[in-house]
Amino acid sequence: MEIVYLTKDRYEELQKELDELKTAGRRQVADRLKHAKELGDLSENSEYQEAREEQSRLEQKINQLDELLRHSSIIKKSSGIDSVRIGSKVKVQKNKEVTMYTIVGSNEADPSNGFISNESPIGRSLLGKKVGDTTTFITPKGEISCRILGIE
Repeated sequence: MEIVYLTKDRYEELQKELDELKTAGRRQVADRLKHAKELGDLSENSEYQEAREEQSRLEQKINQLDELLRHSSIIKKSSGIDSVRIGSKVKVQKNKEVTMYTIVGSNEADPSNGFISNESPIGRSLLGKKVGDTTTFITPKGEISCRILGIE
């Protein structure tokens, strides 16, 4: 698995979710399994089968979150940077439109709110660029150029 870039807040959210799944989530599934076993014959017990499936989904989610957090890198914010990198807020001008983007890891991308992935065409083209640079990237609608007006 490649490195996954996360903000500190997102990392903490995922860690909290993981902790909750490992404790309360597992406890709830164990209670459901215990109750279902008390109902009798397990081969024809649909409640038991559903509880086992839920347990499987829970363990799969726990493993995914564990793996994600193990391979994550927290985005460090620093002042005085002169080129775009993950965690940068970038002010760009496309045609006459000025837009502000924050470069984040793919796990936190939310383009409609200005959070673009470092793996997206625009995110990839902005990385390493400086104020005043112009970059071009390919989208499904064609080639787009933008100029970097500012970096935070």
